[in-house]
Amino acid sequence: MSEKNAPQSGAELLAATVHALHGGLTSLPLSTAHTNIDTWQETLQQSGIPELQNIDRELGNLQELLSDTDGIDGAAVGDSLDMLGTQTLQAAAHATPDSQAALRALGDLLLQHSAKLKE
Repeated sequence: MSEKNAPQSGAELLAATVHALHGGLTSLPLSTAHTNIDTWQETLQQSGIPELQNIDRELGNLQELLSDTDGIDGAAVGDSLDMLGTQTLQAAAHATPDSQAALRALGDLLLQHSAKLKE
């Protein structure tokens, strides 16, 4: 299978996502967010792990919210990030030991950004 959208390993993708989110949501160009979401969806779909499909579906929802031609609804994006953060923390509990800390960091960042959007 072609990995044109996912040239990096799961660990590298996770580290890059955490790094990007540390800069804040507004520092991440929308095109980069879309590419990152596409790459995560491809990675999750290829994993074959049924429990990750809920995250994949919520990423699709986030992608739609970020593509809204009428403007981005910050509260709706916050709700989606909240869901993704919760799902990511749940996935971390079942992940391999070497990826648990990074997944928890990602989940925490998603929840923090969600809270900021809901203020």
